[in-house]
Amino acid sequence: MNIPCRRSKKTGIRLRGSTAFVILCGCLIGLTSCGSDADTQRPIEPTNRVRIGLEIFLESPPVWIKGKRIGLLTNPTGLTSDLRSGIRLMMDHSDLDLKVLYGPEHGVRGNAQAGEFIPYFMDEVYQLPVFSLYGQFQKPDPGMLNDIDSTMRSFDTQTTGKIPEREMVQDIEVMIFDIQDVGTRIYTYIATMAYCMQACAEEGIAFVVLDRPNPLNGVDMEGPLLEYPEFSSFVGLYPIPVRHGMTAGELAGYFNDQFLDPKVDLHVIPMQGWQREMWFDDTGLPWIIPSPNMPTLATAAVYPGQVFLEGTNASEGRGTTKPFELMGAPWINGNLLSRNMNAQNLPGVFFREAWFTPTFSKFRGELCGGVEIHVTDRTRFRSFDVMLTILATLRRLYPGKLTFHSEYFDLIMGTSRIRKALEDGKDPDEIAASCQDDLDAFSIRREPYLLYR
Repeated sequence: MNIPCRRSKKTGIRLRGSTAFVILCGCLIGLTSCGSDADTQRPIEPTNRVRIGLEIFLESPPVWIKGKRIGLLTNPTGLTSDLRSGIRLMMDHSDLDLKVLYGPEHGVRGNAQAGEFIPYFMDEVYQLPVFSLYGQFQKPDPGMLNDIDSTMRSFDTQTTGKIPEREMVQDIEVMIFDIQDVGTRIYTYIATMAYCMQACAEEGIAFVVLDRPNPLNGVDMEGPLLEYPEFSSFVGLYPIPVRHGMTAGELAGYFNDQFLDPKVDLHVIPMQGWQREMWFDDTGLPWIIPSPNMPTLATAAVYPGQVFLEGTNASEGRGTTKPFELMGAPWINGNLLSRNMNAQNLPGVFFREAWFTPTFSKFRGELCGGVEIHVTDRTRFRSFDVMLTILATLRRLYPGKLTFHSEYFDLIMGTSRIRKALEDGKDPDEIAASCQDDLDAFSIRREPYLLYR
């Protein structure tokens, strides 16, 4: 079906595929757990698989894009539901002219660890240049958009000392974003999208978002709003909550309307069949690891809280097979911590005593005591609240042991007030409740940009 593009009066976003095509369920959806217990993690049986923006785009590309030179910002999640590469499908599509690839953190191939520098290279399989947006640049340099051949030659000279013969590519006319996000602000793919939108706006290049699900559903939100611009950074660019409940396409509309000047010529290709209550395992889509330390949906579920352990001297489980589900430190007794955490009866979660030895990152090669977080009811579980309780409990059990890397903790939190409240010994429930006014205000602010009802 060839669905014409239309422009939203409220947002100025061109939408392909009206939200009228979102499939409505005739029954209430009962969300179940994504925890480790098999009885609590069965997903909703989807009556119809969600169709992602990539599939709708490939089925019938907009007329205006046919024949235009395209740059694609993607990674290993840029696949169709039957696991075919979006890169290959665009290259083989008679109406599409894919010229350049752009890679976010972890790279186009997804092989780089967190924080690892990624250089420019020529992809041997696709014979396309790959510009890294997690290396020398986070925002594309103008030459990576409108003087591509010269920029490639410059990089080739720097990396190999020679200039290979290849087809000249002067510029792109369209940039496409197709990456699976994880639903948490502290994840650099959304900042990379925003930086590319800025760069494309400045160079007069159209920007297309092929929308994908928010894996944590599009209803629930957690944590404080980022205080803008004081705490704006690559790990949190604009004022959204920690768990924001929006898709990449919805965030693009919000960013473009509220923060970009000049604004980019934005086009969003919405999904069909996605409903806001859906978790990722309700969609019928395969989970593809979006980054090396995000192996499962269970990881993504605990990430909105456990990511803040990065800003402390406790391990967030990197270097284990359960990153973010495990936490601990050499100075923690796992039995003591698990008993104290379970005694507080937090909703939707159980804490198992755990001992682990990370193979990299914090405490590499050292035995750590701690807990594994088992989500037993994801409809009630709040990862951010759990994190606050873990930190408060560690301060009580081990006075003087837990320390904050205050600059980084505040940066990813998007504010200093949460750390200060913890250091002042305030009750975790009180701290969590202090975020509610922000969440209520953001719920109203985001409303005009929601593409799925």
